[in-house]
Amino acid sequence: MFKLLFVLFVIVPIIEIFVLMQVGAVLGAWPTIAIVIATAWLGAKHVRQQGLATMQSVQNKMAVGDMPSEDIVTGLLLLIAGVLLVTPGFVTDFFGLSLLVPSVRKSLIASVQQHLATSTTQSGSVFFHHQQSHSSHQSFEQNEAFSKQSKSNSDVIEGEFERKD
Repeated sequence: MFKLLFVLFVIVPIIEIFVLMQVGAVLGAWPTIAIVIATAWLGAKHVRQQGLATMQSVQNKMAVGDMPSEDIVTGLLLLIAGVLLVTPGFVTDFFGLSLLVPSVRKSLIASVQQHLATSTTQSGSVFFHHQQSHSSHQSFEQNEAFSKQSKSNSDVIEGEFERKD
């Protein structure tokens, strides 16, 4: 983690300054500043458009009852793209603009999902769902017996839910 933070806060700004100086030497100071401002403005505009489309997609999937996991990761990548594009410099603009390309985002999403699936299976996490129906035909004694059994077993978490299809 220290290496990542070191790269983000020390190495990347040094590279950005070097590239800005080189471009400034070739194009001049004012054109370089204009390009940095233009890329930040255009990038923020495109991030906003794609972010709104992603938010609409999330809302539509949730309304249908689907899990919008891919769209959530897309939103996170668009947030990162926005931060990179607003940060002055050509290197961060390059990475920010690359995150705006849908095929690049899809490949990153696939690798993130694969990493999450691998880390979940390696950790040995098992998730299960237990459904208990509280019907009006059950007696108080049956519910009380189940409640005592649940309290004696420390692995059981008691709860209620209602399915709305």
